[in-house]
Amino acid sequence: MDAKAQVAALIRDALAKIAPEAAGAEIVLERPRDAAHGDFACSVALQLAKRLKRNPKQLAEALVAAMRALPAFADGTVQSVDIAGAGFINVRLAAAAKHSVVARALAEGANFGRGRPQRAERIQVEFVSANPTGPLHVGHGRCAAYGASLASVLAFAGHEVQREFYINDAGRQMDILALSVWLRYLEGQGTAVAFPEDGYRGDYVREIAAALAAAHGAKLARDAAALPATAPDADPDAALDALIACAKALLGDSWRTLHGFALERMLADQKDDLAGFRVAFDRWFSEQSLYDSGAVAQTVARLSERGHLYEKDGALWFRSSAFGDEKDRVVRRENGQFTYFASDIAYHADKFARGFDRVVDVWGADHHGYIARVKGALTALGLDPERLTVALYQFAVLYRGGEKVAMGKRSGEFVTLRELRREVGDDAARFFYVLRKSDQHLDFDLDLAKSESTDNPVYYVQYAHARVCSVFAQWGGAAAALRGAPLDLLGGERELALMQRLAEFPQALEAAARELAPHSIAFYLRSLAGEFHSYYNAERILVEDEALRAARLALCAAVRQALANGLALLGVSAPEKM
Repeated sequence: MDAKAQVAALIRDALAKIAPEAAGAEIVLERPRDAAHGDFACSVALQLAKRLKRNPKQLAEALVAAMRALPAFADGTVQSVDIAGAGFINVRLAAAAKHSVVARALAEGANFGRGRPQRAERIQVEFVSANPTGPLHVGHGRCAAYGASLASVLAFAGHEVQREFYINDAGRQMDILALSVWLRYLEGQGTAVAFPEDGYRGDYVREIAAALAAAHGAKLARDAAALPATAPDADPDAALDALIACAKALLGDSWRTLHGFALERMLADQKDDLAGFRVAFDRWFSEQSLYDSGAVAQTVARLSERGHLYEKDGALWFRSSAFGDEKDRVVRRENGQFTYFASDIAYHADKFARGFDRVVDVWGADHHGYIARVKGALTALGLDPERLTVALYQFAVLYRGGEKVAMGKRSGEFVTLRELRREVGDDAARFFYVLRKSDQHLDFDLDLAKSESTDNPVYYVQYAHARVCSVFAQWGGAAAALRGAPLDLLGGERELALMQRLAEFPQALEAAARELAPHSIAFYLRSLAGEFHSYYNAERILVEDEALRAARLALCAAVRQALANGLALLGVSAPEKM
C-alpha cells in the first residue's frame, strides 16, 4: 500500500471508530496548492458534518484524535496531522514515506506503476474503424492515439486487453470507392467518363486505378457509353446508385475483383500508416464476414423472435424508441438489404459472445446519438448494455501560423495522418492528440508541435528524460548500483516535492484506467518534468559527497523510470539525447 492509500486507510479507520454509521464514506485526499499546508488535505469532516449533525471543526478534531490513537499512526508514514480552516484535515508525510517511492521505482523498473486489480477484466477496445475508402486523416489520428493509449493504460492497470479494428468493407461506401477507382481506370485506358460529383476524388484514387491497370491490364475496360447519363437536376444519391448498378452489370464477376482490389490497397495503406504511428491491433474484424456467416440475418431473427421488430412500408423496423432512442430504426430496407445498424447490432452481439467482461467503443462525438439505439438493441437481445462503454472523441483542428487548416474528404483536400506525422513527427503527434480529454475540442498547433522549446509539452517531457540520461552518462555508472543508496539524505524541499510527485504516478495510472482518460497521464508527465527541471536547475546532482551523490542519482533514476513508463503508455519515445 502506498503512502496515500495508508493515509486514506487511517482516516477511514478513525471514522469507523467515531461515526460507524458513516464508515463507508469516500475518503478523498487532495494535494494542497500551498506546500505549507502539508502533503494531503481531506475535507471529509466538512462533507459529513450535516449528515452527522456535528460541527465540522469538532468532527475533524475527533477524527484527528482517533487517528493518533490508532496503532498504524505510529508506523512512520505520517509526520503530523493538523486541522485548518473550518474543518480541513491536513496530513504531512514523514520523509521516510516519501523515500520509499524511489526504492520502489528502482526495484520495479518497467513495471513501476503497474496495477494489480482485485479482479482483472477481459476488455476489448475497438477504435479507429475507419471506412477503407481513403487515407486516414487527422481526425482518425486523434482516435488512433486515444484508443491506443487507452488500451495500453488499461493493460498496464492489470487488465487483459484486446485491440480491434472493425473494417467497414460491406455496403455503399465501398461500392462508391470501387466505382471511383474504376472510372479513373477507364480514364487511364483512354476512355472519357463523367466523374460523379459524390465520387471519391484525390490522388489516392488515381494511384489505385493505376495499380489496377498494372495488375489487370485492360481486362476491366468496358464501353463507357453504356453508363447512364446524369441529368442536371437528378438526385445525386440516386444518380450515384444508378452508376454503381450499371458498373456491376457491365463488369459481372469482375466487379468483385475491382471491389477487392480497391479494398486491399486502401486497407494496406491504413495498416501501414497506423503501424508507423505505433498503433497496433490484435484483430482486424471484417463487417462482410458478418454477412457471409449469416450473423446479421440471425441477429435480426433473434430480435424478431423476442418481439422487438415490426414491418412498415415494406421495411423491417426495430422498436428502438422503447429503449430510450428518439425514434424507431430500420434494420432491413424495403429492397431486402440490411442496414448498417443491423450489422452493428450483429457485431456487438459477436463481441459479447466472445466473452469480454467489458467492451469499449471509441466513436466520434458526432455519433453520440447512436449510443442509445445500440445499447437498446443489446438489451432487446437479453444482453447487459452496461458492459458496453462508448468513449467519444472530438476531431482535432489544425492550425499553422495562427491560421486554421481547411480539411474535407471526398474532394481530396484533406490533411492525412501520414502528412501530419511527416510534418511534426510521431512523438509530437501522439502526445498532442492526448493533451486534452478526448471529448473536448482540440486545437493542434503545428508550429508549437515542431518547436524545440519548453513551450512544446512533448519536448519539455522528453528533455527531462534526456537530462537524466546525460547526468548518468557523465557519472558513468548504472542505476542498478543505486538500489542501496542512502535515501534518508534526500531532505531538501525540492527533493521531497519531487518524491511526492513520483508517488502520484501509480495513482495517476489507476485514475486514467478507471476514467478512460489517458490525457491525465500526459498531464502528470508534464508536472513531473516540471518538478524535475526545477530540481535540476537548483541542485547539483554529481556532488563530491559519494553518499549524497548516490541518493540524488537514485532519485533521478526513479524520475527517469516514471517518465519512460508514462511516455511508453502514450506511444511516445523517451530519447537519451536531444
